[in-house]
Amino acid sequence: MGRLTFVDETTMGERAEAWGLEIAEERLTLREVIRRRVFQEVAEYHAASPGVFRGLVQPTDTERTLNGYALKQPRRLDPERQFAHAVEAFGRNGFLVLIGDRQVEELGEEIDLRIGTEVTFLKLVPLVGG
Repeated sequence: MGRLTFVDETTMGERAEAWGLEIAEERLTLREVIRRRVFQEVAEYHAASPGVFRGLVQPTDTERTLNGYALKQPRRLDPERQFAHAVEAFGRNGFLVLIGDRQVEELGEEIDLRIGTEVTFLKLVPLVGG
């Protein structure tokens, strides 16, 4: 069993606190890494019910806050829907994924998961005015 470490960064230099996820496999596709991350985020949100969702992609019917996304009305999030939004965002270059210092460009690409593998999700911030 190993541990993946997830880090969110933006092109503006912001870096969120790293967090980890235990895994049993030595290889996973990028699609599966994203799925596990999203499902874990949703599970943690439901367990804590903090009112602010901190996740890879913004759920529908939410407002962006300083530290996440505030749901306009308390409700349960659908992890499958969040995963679909994440895959869509990846497909339209809403974020890049770096494994160590290497960019992974295809959802079907298998990734070697060694102990201490750091997965960076680089969220691309659109330029103002263009």
